[in-house]
Amino acid sequence: MKFRVDRDAFADAVAWAARSLPVRPSAPVLSGLLIDAGDEGLVLSTFDYETSARATLSAEVSDEGRALVSGRLLADICRSLPAKPVDVTLDGSRVSITCGSARFSLQTMPVEDYPTLPEMPAASGTVASDQFAHAVAQAVTAAGRDDMLPVLTGVRIEISGSTIALLATDRFRLSHRELEWNPNSPDASLAALVPAKVLGDTAKSLTAGPEVTIALSSGGAGEGIIGFEGSAAGGTRRTTTRLLDGEFPKVRSLFPNEHLTTALVDKLALVESVKRVALVAERNTAVQLAFSDGVLTLDAGSGDEAQASESIEATVEGEDLTTGFNPQFLLDGLTAIDEAVVELAFTQASKPVVISGSIGEDSKDPGFRYLLMPRRLLS
Repeated sequence: MKFRVDRDAFADAVAWAARSLPVRPSAPVLSGLLIDAGDEGLVLSTFDYETSARATLSAEVSDEGRALVSGRLLADICRSLPAKPVDVTLDGSRVSITCGSARFSLQTMPVEDYPTLPEMPAASGTVASDQFAHAVAQAVTAAGRDDMLPVLTGVRIEISGSTIALLATDRFRLSHRELEWNPNSPDASLAALVPAKVLGDTAKSLTAGPEVTIALSSGGAGEGIIGFEGSAAGGTRRTTTRLLDGEFPKVRSLFPNEHLTTALVDKLALVESVKRVALVAERNTAVQLAFSDGVLTLDAGSGDEAQASESIEATVEGEDLTTGFNPQFLLDGLTAIDEAVVELAFTQASKPVVISGSIGEDSKDPGFRYLLMPRRLLS
């Protein structure tokens, strides 16, 4: 194996392929990055039996071949190389990397022990890459991080015709985001539970091209796998991951159709106020929100401890209401919203609030909705 490749393109592709390598692999070869040089250029691959990554890029290949080297080490080396063409050669059991006057030699691992990457399911459709990345970033806000509840560490993707819905919950909050896409079949109806971390990292990493192809199998070969593919400078990026097992809770019904009290508040003013008042909130205690005509008052702290209070303007419709929330969960939802004005909608003080951007009554875009459970207030 012998090839020459552009330094920036090589470093970018290696970093992308190596990003999902496990920190503590179950077998040494799973820490490796597979370099495959052929007539069509380079293919760089990683796989840990859960998530695979495959990057292709152009290169001047003198001798075809394959080599498996430490992925993280190769990524660190590529980042440090000078801005000159990179020459890579396989010599026996070692791979030599030359860039200008810099030279590295890496020990290879047995290629024959490396697992075969899963095939991509048939493409289901395409979506604008920047819109998809943004929608996913909003949805993962509410995903759980407790591995003891693996179903809640995922984002449920529901495809219905030209609409993709993203849902996530950790039992204390719930996110819902919808966006339009271009399905290969106009009557497509698919669903998948994708690990939130993998989905978030993948969507963010595939914004170089104009669109992302989503490949989700509805049965047969490829069952239990979802794939994503996008273009990059001089090549493509493709990743697959196993879907999570288990039944995602039926959460759509938690969004109420009617509200007793609604409030419109400037998002930035509310975010800054929550941050200030929360400084005196002890761990696991709520920040109190009291809504009355034209005013939202925030309070935290109690008794002999430090206390804080602040009032900001709000357009309140309906009955006066006092409730409380985990301040960090509240901030997570507010900062995920794009609009400058947010709406907080309540059925009653002891029930969840639905927080969304104020997009006007005539808009058909549901935007991003964030449902947050209240916390008990200290007496």
